[in-house]
Amino acid sequence: MIYDSKPKKQTIETINAMIEYYRGDAKRIHHFMKVYGFAKTIAINEKLPSDMLYLLEITAVTHDIGIKICEEKYGSADGRYQEQEGPAEAEKLLTELGFEEEFINKVCYLIANNHTYKGIDNKVHRILVEADFLVNIYDDHISPELAKKVKQNIFRTESGIKLFEDMYGC
Repeated sequence: MIYDSKPKKQTIETINAMIEYYRGDAKRIHHFMKVYGFAKTIAINEKLPSDMLYLLEITAVTHDIGIKICEEKYGSADGRYQEQEGPAEAEKLLTELGFEEEFINKVCYLIANNHTYKGIDNKVHRILVEADFLVNIYDDHISPELAKKVKQNIFRTESGIKLFEDMYGC
């Protein structure tokens, strides 16, 4: 079954909760909203089943939830700290929003591996990483040479590669 592209009520509630979580931090809000949009676009083009798309949507919105606590605790938003601290923050938020434990565990697994690029073992993780890179290449002003290396090393989905090529011309 293909996802009908209408976000579920809990997706909108999660977006609103994350906007509140990052209130006053437009950069972080812009980031997760862009990752959400690119992830959803890739997933629909890849004909991801609805249950996997739903998991991807929630994870895309919450994937960097650990940044805030990492900056407070470590003075850094380094990916390894985010993977360490993010799952507990996501678990709190998603529990408050009424998600089931099994679903929360899947989201937390993806957040705990969001900055791990080797051994990606499922399509949801792959699309999340590709969407995050599509945003970060632009936001971080990555050089064309480095962007090409990212494409070669990271991108595997047909839709992600096409988006990359259309956006960055290489």
